[in-house]
Amino acid sequence: MVGAVLALGITQITAWGTSYYCLGVLAAPITRDTGWSRGFVFLGFTVALLAMGLVSNTVGRAIDRHGGRAVMTLGTVLVSAGLFALSHVHSEALYLAVWAFLGVGMRLCLYDAAFAALVQVAPSRGRKAISYLTLFGAFASSVFWVVGHALEEHLGWRQTLAVFAVINLVVCLPLHWLGLARRESDAHAEPSVGPVASADGPPLEGSTRSIAIALFALIMSLNGFVFGVVSVQLVPLLEAAGLATAAAVWVASLKGVAQFGGRVVEIAFARNLRAITVGRIAIGILPPALALLLVGTSNLPLVVAFTLLMGASQGVITIVRGAVPLALFGVRGYGAVLGLIATPVLVVNAAAPTVFAWIVDRWGWVPGRVALLVGCSAAWLAMELMSRWYERQRAAAISVAEHAAPAPAARMP
Repeated sequence: MVGAVLALGITQITAWGTSYYCLGVLAAPITRDTGWSRGFVFLGFTVALLAMGLVSNTVGRAIDRHGGRAVMTLGTVLVSAGLFALSHVHSEALYLAVWAFLGVGMRLCLYDAAFAALVQVAPSRGRKAISYLTLFGAFASSVFWVVGHALEEHLGWRQTLAVFAVINLVVCLPLHWLGLARRESDAHAEPSVGPVASADGPPLEGSTRSIAIALFALIMSLNGFVFGVVSVQLVPLLEAAGLATAAAVWVASLKGVAQFGGRVVEIAFARNLRAITVGRIAIGILPPALALLLVGTSNLPLVVAFTLLMGASQGVITIVRGAVPLALFGVRGYGAVLGLIATPVLVVNAAAPTVFAWIVDRWGWVPGRVALLVGCSAAWLAMELMSRWYERQRAAAISVAEHAAPAPAARMP
């Protein structure tokens, strides 16, 4: 597990920083050089997210069938090819097409694929591995925004993307292939013949499994709307709350610190809590945080509190997105389950900034913030309902298992 987490930790920093976050420092140079609007430049990223959503289910099944090692290695090749192609585009149509190609590559090697790969490597310690892996991912934007800015100043955005392509090949390709080469079962256990139960109880089966997948996908999609907006428009949100631009940028930078802090707290203090309990806490934090933003206009302490709570919530929900499906559905078919859940989440993430901008343009910032509060409150309510429903299903499954178990033989005198 340690070897896989270290290898994937490095590849997640690299892959997220060079692909998903690259426009954070390269959008402005691309706009200046090509003459395209900033909105069009970010449209490429939206296309990538839509492509990720469209192939998500297929990728999840491929991970179950062929293993995370092969799929993530292929993903590195596709991301490298996509970044290199992006460095040479000159037409708008080709720009969007390359981003669609990049989206496929990103789905093959970012978090959802990495979570499934870790569970294959160490099924008995999947939740712990996922928690530790997300600590690395928190540094992706911090590292590669600095690296990308320095490279762009010296080489230009096209050469920077080409360097990013080479970095993926040199760093991620061998780490994916070598870091995922061994599995826990190879050395410690016989191959399982039935569903692998998590520490939270037996995995759900049949119609209850399908219902739970749909409910959790709904919860993550509702949260995905909020975080899809915040990830792109946090600084404008803070400016609309009454902060000057410099202060808004400074406060927004605290989100990454809070994400990392939230994950550290989860690892240190929530290891004995069931995954679904951690999910209830993380999702339940977000509505009060948005309420602080609503009432905290021009109040710096309240706006800072919102940013810290929101960042901590987002950091832990990233873990929850991988840990709760593992707890509810077990190891078998885990990649396919993550693929099903990720499909609507990625589509909502792609649409959220545009929908939110339309709300703000039509009705203003206050209704926009209310829409975010409604979204995360609906997610919290759905999570509470699902957890209670799951407790009933889990208790019923345990009761059936206990009644089906043979009685111990009487001891002879």
